[in-house]
Amino acid sequence: MSLYRRIALAALGAGLLTSPALAEPKRDADRAFDAARQGRAMPLPSIERRVMPFMGGADYLGPEFDGDTYRLKFVKDGRVIWVDVDAATGRIKGKSRP
Repeated sequence: MSLYRRIALAALGAGLLTSPALAEPKRDADRAFDAARQGRAMPLPSIERRVMPFMGGADYLGPEFDGDTYRLKFVKDGRVIWVDVDAATGRIKGKSRP
């Protein structure tokens, strides 16, 4: 085996070994999309449509996702409101007091 070929193989092997360490962790949106695609969670737009009617004019700031719960963040009159929703069923699990 030529020296060039050995160097190329070593570089390729080193790149394959270090690439997982350099990968960025998945974002909440990516994890939520994967869970919805696999049938473990409802799509975020469906969850948002279920929750919005109960929020009485609060401004929606965005979601978080931890694997089995969507946490939607709202603000009303300067106070933050968190709504926890079961990702699989869409059932509201809890709501912080405004």
